[in-house]
Amino acid sequence: MKRALISVSDKTGIIDLARALEKAGVEILSTGGTAKLLAESGIAVTEVAAYTEFPEMLDGRLKTLHPRVHGGLLGRPDLASDRMAMRDAGIVGIDLLVVNLYPFERTSRDPRASFAEVVEQIDIGGPAMLRSAAKNHEHVLVVVDSGDYGIVIEALKDPAAVAPETRRRLAAKVFAHTSRYDGLIARYLEGEPGPAGELPEILNLAFVKRFPMRYGENPHQRAAFYEAPGASPASIAQATKIQGKDLSFNNVADADAALECVRAFAEPACVIVKHANPCGAALGETLSAAYERAYATDPTSAFGGIIAFNRPLDAATAELIIGRQFVEVIVAPEVTPGAAAVLAAKPGIRVLVVNMTEPMHTGFDYRRVSGGLLVQDRDMPEPEVTLEPVSRRRPTPDEARDLVFAWRIAQFVKSNAIVFARDGRTIGIGAGQMSRVDSARVAVWKAEEAGLTVKGAVLASDAFFPFRDGLDSAAAAGVTAVIQPGGSVRDAEVIASACEHDIAMVFTGRRHFRHA
Repeated sequence: MKRALISVSDKTGIIDLARALEKAGVEILSTGGTAKLLAESGIAVTEVAAYTEFPEMLDGRLKTLHPRVHGGLLGRPDLASDRMAMRDAGIVGIDLLVVNLYPFERTSRDPRASFAEVVEQIDIGGPAMLRSAAKNHEHVLVVVDSGDYGIVIEALKDPAAVAPETRRRLAAKVFAHTSRYDGLIARYLEGEPGPAGELPEILNLAFVKRFPMRYGENPHQRAAFYEAPGASPASIAQATKIQGKDLSFNNVADADAALECVRAFAEPACVIVKHANPCGAALGETLSAAYERAYATDPTSAFGGIIAFNRPLDAATAELIIGRQFVEVIVAPEVTPGAAAVLAAKPGIRVLVVNMTEPMHTGFDYRRVSGGLLVQDRDMPEPEVTLEPVSRRRPTPDEARDLVFAWRIAQFVKSNAIVFARDGRTIGIGAGQMSRVDSARVAVWKAEEAGLTVKGAVLASDAFFPFRDGLDSAAAAGVTAVIQPGGSVRDAEVIASACEHDIAMVFTGRRHFRHA
């Protein structure tokens, strides 16, 4: 290795690497801030502008786009024609390229950054050099990740130690890196589509692996957790695990469902999720009260579930949980020192702290199918639920509050979804049945198993009742009020059933199917 070109925005570990190169007698070319840092650190460095004999211009936008740079990266020393062309042009070979790119992602996520400031962080020369070196990886060692500097240091000791497979892997890493970088730029320039906007013709999905998992939904499936570009600080991807075992595939999926649901409430709330469905949810004057009421909905299903809160977890609530049930994951915006001390007695419990003050990004929802991807707008909770009375009797104020509560829970229950609620808590939940009537039967049965009754409760249905039999069954169970989207060709029959049974029924005009 005779010559290296270094130009990095993230300067982690670069001084140590440069010193190792200098010690091995490698000539170092560099640009701008990197060259200045190396020189100030006492490392011999040649400015790229001095090598190319072409000064930087356009406020630094143009500095490495030069034949002496790219010729040095693309030249194949084993080809006589390349050697002759390089000699005639005064081009010398570059054996090592160490580059990482302008911080476009960080700048684009800064709400204080202007459009012009973000655009200036679109790197041109860096990706061009990386692509040249990666194409010629048989002759040029190319590094885009500071975690790979150790490979370079090993190569200084023994060039043969860098196998062709390693060179190819580093080249692949370059193209993955630049592809993600370009995708972030495209997404930023496209912006979020408006209500009438078209979804992008080319969907750029460059997710970054956060951590591997022991396995997927089942032990024979490999799995890892990948973070989406521009993940919201309020998302499960940005959660901080403060204690507990490694997260599993199902832990993350269920924790995400619980987080989405509990965030839908302004009042202190608790949501317990099992197998991607809420099995209990409640509001409370205190967090302990909310947990007690949510747990009482379905103690059997709560075992081994995920518990989410929208207020800081306190010691009293933590003591209730570990004294009563086995829990896989607890999610909260904060954990008090007292609660942390209580939970430390159960070190296996995974505890996630998530920022719940930041709004969730709207973005897209993705569903994998064989050979493709389904993409849709995310079904965000309604800031205000519109209640359109359609029955003879209107809901009382108490019923109206419970209808809105039940409606918000039903949005996060797998279709066909039926939720019975009373006094700001779930009484019974029916999820994922092929028939809406069957979901109602399951919800009633679950309530009875928990020693509860749906008599006097309200009912929420994520989609319209296709026949009046659903309302007739609800009336037989003692339901007093119903919330549903409406929109069935048999709405008149369903409304007539509600009136016959003196049930207050409201339409929302909005459906919340949740199939997966």
